[in-house]
Amino acid sequence: MKSVTDCRRLSSRPPSGGRTFVIRIRHDGNEVVKPLRRVSMMVIDFEVSRSPAYTVASILKVGPYREDNLRNEFGELVAWAKENRLRTGKWIMYEHDGPNSRRPGNQRRWEACLEIRGKGKPEGRIRIKKLPAQTVAKVVFNPNVISSRIIYHGLGDWIWWRLKYKDFKRAGPTREVYAGDPWTNEKAWSKVEVQVLVEK
Repeated sequence: MKSVTDCRRLSSRPPSGGRTFVIRIRHDGNEVVKPLRRVSMMVIDFEVSRSPAYTVASILKVGPYREDNLRNEFGELVAWAKENRLRTGKWIMYEHDGPNSRRPGNQRRWEACLEIRGKGKPEGRIRIKKLPAQTVAKVVFNPNVISSRIIYHGLGDWIWWRLKYKDFKRAGPTREVYAGDPWTNEKAWSKVEVQVLVEK
């Protein structure tokens, strides 16, 4: 299974952070120092925790998956927030109908939710709502270091076993949470939090 919105563009840049290693090469009696790309170490694990409540401006989209899924919707939300002088926070991307949904592919529901701080009024297809605090199974990772499909398959299997042994009563939908714009903000992109809402 791919990411919630499958919107991300895996960067070809080497991972940032970690230790820089160098290789020393002797050429014609002179020592040349060449840096190798940085190596980043990270530990990936799944956990269950309580997600805080968010007040968001949202746009619901119905249709098939696209490479830049929800990018236009977030652009509309950001422009609206700027026009209304509202501060923004988390970017939350929902996949309401997963790949195993009974809905046809061209009727799958996706939702762009932009956290807002302040009072905003609905406008056009923009809605204001409160996402309640919820229990989630989650994982945080850097897509530049580990493939998102590995994360999603691993998290999906882990939840399946928790459902099988009745640790969870139900699970879903799935969402991705970013600290900012994942298309333009490398820091936000490199620390995506995938959450699956669960009920114990």
